[in-house]
Amino acid sequence: MTSLRFNALELIQKREITLPRPTESPRIPDFFGINVFGEKAMQQYLSRDTLKQIKKAIESGDQISRGLADSIAGGMKTWAIERGATHYTHWFQPLTGSTAEKHDSFFEVKDGQPIEVFSSTGLVQQEPDASSFPSGGIRTTFEARGYTAWDPSSPAFLMESRSGTTLCIPTIFVSYTGEALDFKAPLLRASHMLESIAAKVCRYFEPEVKRVTATLGIEQEYFLVDAALFKSRPDMLLTGRTLVGHEAAKGQQLEDHYFGAIPERVKAFMIDFENESYKLGIPLRTRHNEVAPGQYECAPQFEEVNLAVDHNQLLMDVMEKVARRHHFKEILHEKPFAGVNGSGKHCNWSMGTDTGTNLLSPGDTPESNLQFLTFFINTIKAVHDHADLLRASIASANNDHRLGANEAPPAIISVFIGSLLSEVIEEFIRQPGSDSARSKKARDGEFGMAVPKVPALLRDNTDRNRTSPFAFTGNKFEFRAVGSSANTAAPMMVLNTIVGNQLAEFSAEVEKRTKNGNHQAAILQILREYARDSAAILFEGNNYGDEWVEEAERRGLKNIKTTPEALDADISAKSIELFERTGVLSKREAHARHEIKLEIYAKQIQIESRILGQIALNQLIPAAVEYHNELLLNFESMMAAGFEAEANEARDYIGRIAVHISKTRTAVLSMIESRKLANQETDAKAKAMRYCHEVKPHFDEIKYHCDKLELYTDDRRWPLPKYRELMFVR
Repeated sequence: MTSLRFNALELIQKREITLPRPTESPRIPDFFGINVFGEKAMQQYLSRDTLKQIKKAIESGDQISRGLADSIAGGMKTWAIERGATHYTHWFQPLTGSTAEKHDSFFEVKDGQPIEVFSSTGLVQQEPDASSFPSGGIRTTFEARGYTAWDPSSPAFLMESRSGTTLCIPTIFVSYTGEALDFKAPLLRASHMLESIAAKVCRYFEPEVKRVTATLGIEQEYFLVDAALFKSRPDMLLTGRTLVGHEAAKGQQLEDHYFGAIPERVKAFMIDFENESYKLGIPLRTRHNEVAPGQYECAPQFEEVNLAVDHNQLLMDVMEKVARRHHFKEILHEKPFAGVNGSGKHCNWSMGTDTGTNLLSPGDTPESNLQFLTFFINTIKAVHDHADLLRASIASANNDHRLGANEAPPAIISVFIGSLLSEVIEEFIRQPGSDSARSKKARDGEFGMAVPKVPALLRDNTDRNRTSPFAFTGNKFEFRAVGSSANTAAPMMVLNTIVGNQLAEFSAEVEKRTKNGNHQAAILQILREYARDSAAILFEGNNYGDEWVEEAERRGLKNIKTTPEALDADISAKSIELFERTGVLSKREAHARHEIKLEIYAKQIQIESRILGQIALNQLIPAAVEYHNELLLNFESMMAAGFEAEANEARDYIGRIAVHISKTRTAVLSMIESRKLANQETDAKAKAMRYCHEVKPHFDEIKYHCDKLELYTDDRRWPLPKYRELMFVR
């Protein structure tokens, strides 16, 4: 029997994969950043004065004048055209989750003569149609105007393809009335707010600090599937995951894939997309096999948060394009296969000063350790006080499949700091109160006796906890709950906001309690109070265990397992007040994002239910019925020939297939009826809730019976590529 599945397998067998074999190994420093209008390019194409002004503006966050923008645009145009660019675009990140771009040509006709033009007008601002992007009610469909505005802190770059080269300018995206319609603008607001207050707090310890920068390193997990097999799976093609599929006899149980030798074809893909990334200034450092078959990971070094987010969005685009060259499909869905590990995007977050201090790295002196404890404890306090908002920031239909599924942290937000630091914090809390002789010494300047010694090399003294959603790993916090397909700007915006807000409250309290200009005693007292108040969120054990669920409930920690409920935190009175006070989001922007997330959730489940029903009714049931009928004819022949014992065995087998066919059809029809009711809802929350609790539960039942049919049906008749082929065919 011919089918897409067998055509794909035959194609893979016949196809010759040509691996790139350069005559000499290129040195990364020789081509790193060649497609970026960074400092090296600006030194060549801008005047010394223009370069000085743009660097100063980026560092200070000051607005760039029109004259300066004209000078930059001229140099940028020359640089881009010399490298083959014919068009430019404002590259932005709308609330669809993907990047967007509208290309304009450098070419114009003026006075009948063709010229190449690119001025400050094209650099600083464009006007894409905003009506078709999600706005959460901020814009109606007949109000089309929106604006993209240049973000000079993220350098412009060239995107090369076989069809041409385009100059891409990172921008924010706002409505005609000024509301943010993207991920970048709120992240920039939150980062600016955090960095300003963090610098103020730093000056309690290092008066010379002028600037603090939030930094981020994003570990990106992904799957690779042969493109021919991928295209033969309608569910993967339209949803990014398998909605049906019996587990392969061999999965990840032998633990032989993790950190194993990278297959040659996969390695060729990795080298190719790494080289493309290096050209774009993405500082990738790590590649390796992940736990599940067909799963891999790459990771860059730390960068400023905004740049790291931009680079991760760009990286996902590059990986997808390069994968096509190698006849792969790169899968970023959080749970593409049942029964094996899903994929995350571990966000390693820290803060550093312009004097070279990592604020989450313990020091060698009591003074430096007090600074470390200040930022360390304030971060924990922020997570404790706003755990529900942090949970909402990583909520999605995709990530719901992964959270708590033994490869990702559960939906309970907790913080792991390790046994050593737990002891340090406990000792710190036990220090005598403000009336003690020890605290008197602190006020007199001998505050080193009141600060516990924290070893600098925590990585050698404290283990990691892979089950924790928010873990301290030596000199940074690792937010492990972020999904692999997510735009990390959303969780980083929340994290920067809550930590910045917490540091502002801390600073205000220090100033309130300080006497005689000595902040140290006030800092010690406040940090002890914060440590005690936040103790409930600290957990050192196995986050997967049932005992932790029970313990978390006793501690008052929330366990919000599904997205529609989790998203309530985005528009709680507490969150709205926080966002408005910090200037990160207006009430209107917060409500708009909440509605968009609910709509996206409902639409994703709707699409999955549609394709699941189509696959079951149009492909799987017909294949099973055809095989069932063949077995029935054989049964009748055996009975006629007098082979009653054999016929009775066949009767049982035939009956099982018939039962699963019937139950699959019944479950699909029930799902369709539930979907009709969900579609009648006009309120975004009500529709999302119906899809979550009335439509989605049918998925498991349909999958169960379809997987049984896959198991019982002749392999030659099964139309869909199987798990063993998707995960192991290389």
